[in-house]
Amino acid sequence: MFGSVMAVFVIYVVVFILFEDYDRKRLEPFDEVSDWHLLLFSIVMMGGLGLILYRYARRMDERISREQAAKENRLRRELTQNISHELKTPVASILGYAETVLHTEGISEQQRRQFAERTLSQAQRLTALLQDISMLNRMDYAADILTKGRVNVSALVADIVEETSLAFQERHMKLYNQLPKDIVVRGNEQLIYSIFRNLTDNAVAYAGEGTMVEISATEDKTHWHFHFADNGQGIPEEHLPRIFERFYRIDKSRSRQMGGTGLGLAIVKNAILLHDGTITIHSEKGTQFDFTIAK
Repeated sequence: MFGSVMAVFVIYVVVFILFEDYDRKRLEPFDEVSDWHLLLFSIVMMGGLGLILYRYARRMDERISREQAAKENRLRRELTQNISHELKTPVASILGYAETVLHTEGISEQQRRQFAERTLSQAQRLTALLQDISMLNRMDYAADILTKGRVNVSALVADIVEETSLAFQERHMKLYNQLPKDIVVRGNEQLIYSIFRNLTDNAVAYAGEGTMVEISATEDKTHWHFHFADNGQGIPEEHLPRIFERFYRIDKSRSRQMGGTGLGLAIVKNAILLHDGTITIHSEKGTQFDFTIAK
């Protein structure tokens, strides 16, 4: 802003010196002292205006920096509180089951096995949560060290289809993989795997029994455009703006029962952004994610 003001002032001075009046046809020196006074006054006024604008711009920068820092601190506190809350439940369950087994006399072998299975389930949930937190931290603070190479997305999705086939059968769901053969991009294989695996697990958990999931893709010069859709119950419109937030859940109790960590869609979005892509969600008839990954 200061530079722009001074540029205008320079143009003004040049015109002033060359012509003094609009009807002057040739370069002439100032004949009157008042002309020099006017020029000096203009210099002082424009310099003062530039200084004021410069100080104003600095104040605005400082204010924006303070607001940004306050926002980051607030988000960091909220994230820490959410993590503590999410860790508390499985840890408390593990401690409770362990204490019951150790300090309850006359417990049957069947009950002991039941408590052991519940402890294992909570430990697995805790492990999944820690893995998701670790992945998000790497994307946030160490994205530059993530290795990228040739990733065959078609083969990767085919593996996910096979890995989740039993879960689809148990819920009487069908998964149609319509991806073209040999979709190859340059990226991080673990992150690209997490994109499709989290979307698939999310569909299994929330689309509903007897539903259908379809994965398809088209390409342009720079990106692959993926379409991941189900014909399930969908997501209420009021939740869509926050669906990619960390630990945001539509139905908290149901999400925990299904083993969700509340971080899956946040991982999906961040992983796509790190591959120079974008993602949108629509939920009119079922739920559909449209996202891109750079070639």
